[in-house]
Amino acid sequence: MTGRAVYPGSFDPITLGHLDVIERAAGVFERVVVGVLVNPRKSPMSDALARAEVIREAVGETLPGVAERVDVVTFDGLTVDLAARSGAGSIVRGLRAVSDFEAEMQMAHTNRKLAPAIDTIFFMTALEHAYLSSSLVKEISGFGGDVSLMVPPAVARRLRGATIAR
Repeated sequence: MTGRAVYPGSFDPITLGHLDVIERAAGVFERVVVGVLVNPRKSPMSDALARAEVIREAVGETLPGVAERVDVVTFDGLTVDLAARSGAGSIVRGLRAVSDFEAEMQMAHTNRKLAPAIDTIFFMTALEHAYLSSSLVKEISGFGGDVSLMVPPAVARRLRGATIAR
């Protein structure tokens, strides 16, 4: 294992696919910094601090072997700035399908132009999670559907609570 990496995203909510990427990144890097983006252009289900809290809980519950090497922070602005502040030489991104690659490649090239010393590393999500997206989880949950096979227990509990509160 080597160095430190940043895994940025909105994680609204975190899915089992995200956790798969975190676990695999933790197998390559000494530390993984999960950066929860505060994006003023989106209306998340919960604020960044609440999303960070549920990610910490989910990582602790489902990835106990790597939890001590995963930091969860909130950030706004550029991912390369978060990486630099965190001392990370790499940005981790997950790919579910070929359709993700074009946008991710463009972002990786842009980040490389902004911060030449920081590389982007892509992890293919495990096949069993390739269909998952936070948007899909929110839509299913919003209609009262069961997402317990798509998200960690910490998220499922919160989503059930939100459904009951409706």
